[in-house]
Amino acid sequence: MSEAGTIGLEIDADGVARAVIDRPQARNAFTFAMYERLAEICAQIDADASVRVLVLSGAGGKAFAAGTDIAEFRALATPQDVIDYEARIDRVLSALERVRVPTIAMIAGACTGGGAAIAASCDLRIAEAGARIGFPIARTLGNCLSMRNLSRLVRLVGEARVKDMVFTARLLDAHEAQRVGFLGEVLPDAAALEAHVAALARTIAGHAPLTLAATKEALARLRASVPHGADEDLVVACYTSADFKEGMEAFLAKRPPRFTGR
Repeated sequence: MSEAGTIGLEIDADGVARAVIDRPQARNAFTFAMYERLAEICAQIDADASVRVLVLSGAGGKAFAAGTDIAEFRALATPQDVIDYEARIDRVLSALERVRVPTIAMIAGACTGGGAAIAASCDLRIAEAGARIGFPIARTLGNCLSMRNLSRLVRLVGEARVKDMVFTARLLDAHEAQRVGFLGEVLPDAAALEAHVAALARTIAGHAPLTLAATKEALARLRASVPHGADEDLVVACYTSADFKEGMEAFLAKRPPRFTGR
């Protein structure tokens, strides 16, 4: 998973912006540079009054995004590296969450780990029936979700469901993800998904921008904030553990990890 990827952006005459996560050969796994590109897109949209709605999708049809490229984690050599990594992710996801226009995650295929966190930061999540969503880190890497990402998930599906998803490390199919509240709608296939999201984006783009922006900002103010740094001890303990190193190397070697709790 070393091939470079990017996120393309197109804006049409109706004010619909389409950002496409474009690294299909790696299931659209994010490099650090791709996270920065997503933040740049949010800033560009915030500065462009012609944009009315943002649709985020993955290229290739097999994945929305499979989270962070595991090879990138080899750069996390110290506790400060880990803290800086999580701060970067939260900065990017917060920018996506607070971008001034409504956002739609159009999900086809795998939406896992950091990819699912990106989708959770969007305003609406719509998927095709073959989508799979989850956070399998307990059986793959042995790291943990930040408190701010856990907070985003709890708002969507509730604490009990978050525990179930993380503890079992299973992926939800699209219909279960809709039942528990992660997805708003499920379409039968990729073609139906594309057509539905295109129509929805045009509808939203035609509505009053101030109403939509005010609603987003009011809801953001209603959300209880998690203090920055409140979970640094937990994040560092996981990311600097022998188990995380084992999980990372096992993933890259395509073998089951052998966790020891250290």
